Amino acid sequence: MMMKPERLNQGDTVGVIAPASPPDLNNLDKGLSFLETLGLKVKLGAHVKKKHGYLAGNDEERLEDFHQMFQDPDVAAIFCAGGGYGTGRIVSTIDYATVKANPKIFWGYSDITCLHTSIRQETGLVTFHGPMLCSDIGKEDFDKESEKMFQQLLEPEVIHYDERLSPLEVIAEGEASGEVVGGNLSLLVNGMGTPYEIDTKGKLLFMEDVGEQPYRLDSFFNQLKLAGKLEDAAGIILGDFSGTESEKTKDSLSLSQVFKDYFTHLNKPVIAGFKIGHCLPHYSIPFGTDAVLSSHKKSLMIQPGVY
Repeated sequence: MMMKPERLNQGDTVGVIAPASPPDLNNLDKGLSFLETLGLKVKLGAHVKKKHGYLAGNDEERLEDFHQMFQDPDVAAIFCAGGGYGTGRIVSTIDYATVKANPKIFWGYSDITCLHTSIRQETGLVTFHGPMLCSDIGKEDFDKESEKMFQQLLEPEVIHYDERLSPLEVIAEGEASGEVVGGNLSLLVNGMGTPYEIDTKGKLLFMEDVGEQPYRLDSFFNQLKLAGKLEDAAGIILGDFSGTESEKTKDSLSLSQVFKDYFTHLNKPVIAGFKIGHCLPHYSIPFGTDAVLSSHKKSLMIQPGVY
């Protein structure tokens, strides 16, 4: 059953963890300042500033911060410092009963896709796909449109995404409703064949990625196709795929051609062009709430992720 976390209020304390790669500490400080401008108090995980090779602390340390933030009754929300790599290493050791008993806002994207999927499928908790403190918010080019999306945590609101926000391309016609699920495409594929493989049955499947060549995206989509994930989905939302055009243009299919090869024949709505992912602006959305995707209206409407 879907479980929405409680909204934030001015003066609430929010926790910050680094479940993947080590954060840039200068950018992290700027990101923490942003949270304070929202009227929030900040509590850092004990191991956020640790470094263990390409990981922000070893698996036990990163897992400990995750559990402690969910267990702490004073923490109303948990924000991830950044992505990179590492969350897939801890999904099998998370105490999901603790998460379910302490539902609260959980926010991040990219490598955090592993946690979005496992948390939702193990507990029903709605989570949020949005820019992170170090890798996005703490950078000089972080923009006002992306900032505005944090207001959905303070006041429940329906997200209405249409061409007023960005040009959208209809790849397959139709209208469908269902929970929004998904995240980073390569991470979704990494989860195939594991206990945390994404369930797309009757869902609106969202996908985005960054820096992957068209042939790599082709292989990812093919994996999902062969596994029945595209057929199972009620509709498909294609987010931002920045840095994906091949350097060998003459010998490559375009990203648009890859999309058409995999999606035009599907008897369900498929729309591309959503500025959700490794991009600016980055429009944040909840995962696990009901939504409607319509090719006729060229729109995506998502119900609030908090109550």
